[in-house]
Amino acid sequence: VIKEGDVQWMTAGAGIIHEEFHSEAFSKNGGMFEMVQLWVNLPAKDKNTPARYQHLAKENIPVVALPDNTGHLRLIAGDYEGVKGAAETFTEMNVWDVVVNAGKEAVISVPANHSLSLVVLRGNVTLNGKDQAGAGQLVGFENGGGEVRIAAGSEEVKILLLSGVPIAEPVVGYGPFVMNTAEEIREAINDFNSGRFGSIH
Repeated sequence: VIKEGDVQWMTAGAGIIHEEFHSEAFSKNGGMFEMVQLWVNLPAKDKNTPARYQHLAKENIPVVALPDNTGHLRLIAGDYEGVKGAAETFTEMNVWDVVVNAGKEAVISVPANHSLSLVVLRGNVTLNGKDQAGAGQLVGFENGGGEVRIAAGSEEVKILLLSGVPIAEPVVGYGPFVMNTAEEIREAINDFNSGRFGSIH
């Protein structure tokens, strides 16, 4: 059961079949529903690792205050100022749920060997004193790491910060399958059709 603020972290690896649905109460009553689904690639050497599921309950995801009351961040994965995130990952990465308070500017550093993207979930931001982004927008940065300045306007801003060491391998995707070559995709589809991924009961 996934509650508000929880994260489910699935490692598909050698194959996983999953199905998600709303609770009966939510289906009847409705309400605000906000979620983000991210796909994280695995290096070729780990593509066929056994499938795995990590439930990251809200209370087990570390929250760190940003300096000078500028906001806070939840460490879903990665490291920040010596605090380790909740998820166990195959490659070095950061997945941070960042809130910047209204009228404040947060300065966040990422390692120089990481690629960096931000997803704006709510509010409007000014990045590095010049570039604007709003809710629903993805912002990519040139490689090189360093500091990024995230300024909120008159309302609180919520973003996902995504950074990591590039895997630097070919990526081929088809439907829910992600591999390194088209031949590996065909093999995965054959494995699925042959029942080797298991079944939902």
